[in-house]
Amino acid sequence: MKKEWLGPLAALVVVVLILSVLRPSTFLTWENFRAITDQASIPFILAMGASFVILMGCIDLSIEGVMATAALIFVLLSANSVNSVDLGIGAPLIALFAGTLMGLLTGVIHTVFRVPSFMVSLGTWFIGLGIATVLFGDSVPQLSGHLTRTWASASPLGVSNAFVVSVVFVMVAKFVSDNTLMGRFTYAIGADENIASLNAVAVNRHKVYVFALAGFCSALAGVIGSSRLGVGVVDLGSGQLFQTIAAAVIGGTLLSGGRGGVVNSICGVLLVVIINNGLILLGVSPVFQRAVSGLVIVVAVVATAFSQRSRLRIVK
Repeated sequence: MKKEWLGPLAALVVVVLILSVLRPSTFLTWENFRAITDQASIPFILAMGASFVILMGCIDLSIEGVMATAALIFVLLSANSVNSVDLGIGAPLIALFAGTLMGLLTGVIHTVFRVPSFMVSLGTWFIGLGIATVLFGDSVPQLSGHLTRTWASASPLGVSNAFVVSVVFVMVAKFVSDNTLMGRFTYAIGADENIASLNAVAVNRHKVYVFALAGFCSALAGVIGSSRLGVGVVDLGSGQLFQTIAAAVIGGTLLSGGRGGVVNSICGVLLVVIINNGLILLGVSPVFQRAVSGLVIVVAVVATAFSQRSRLRIVK
């Protein structure tokens, strides 16, 4: 099997070498390594769900809405500053269930009513933001329990618990992708949905499962993000959709599906995070940081899709 992640990995190595030369005293430090791992933890989790969806040739734009809903549910059902509810471990579990349910509904509407995943997930995004806004109320709910406020940022292993969870999640996603029917069916649907259906793949049911997985990933990111901040806010996931899709594309996962995967997305996440980290260390204005990120994405899209342009039918 062709190792399609070697290109993104080589690009990652080049970026690391350049920053190591330009800013060795700040880039090559343990503190900066910790900062990079902290910044990568949530994108890692989101990229896993997005990777499976994109590999099917679909898209999930609901990330920020699901994150917001899960974050507010988690905070309001934990010990907090606005009510007396404290469900303990039940709070994150309910938040994860809510996110999974939102992903499930996205998948059902997409498959049953044949609505493009782009439109369905866009609607789910704004539904999630609406639910989070209602739950937010008139004041910022703050976590008051010591454990819920500190577990994501605590670092008993030298890196944050959030990063440890994300690495474990990546390992599970890699195993599922390479060694289970879910992984094989995902690639088969992305390569050619009709052929997959003719080979007894329950395409619609599998799509629903994958969208549910993506919803779970977004909810987990929302729980971790709100624990890290110590508050529940509607705009918790602001900018995460862009970063997640960018990571998948930069990593070499085709938006048409069937090519790419978990390792590609990991390389993409690290590229995005390290480039942003390097631009900050170099003192580049935030405005230009976004411009550079956009340029990198355009170049990555051209590089990954050029050889497949006849299949993608994107030249008009």
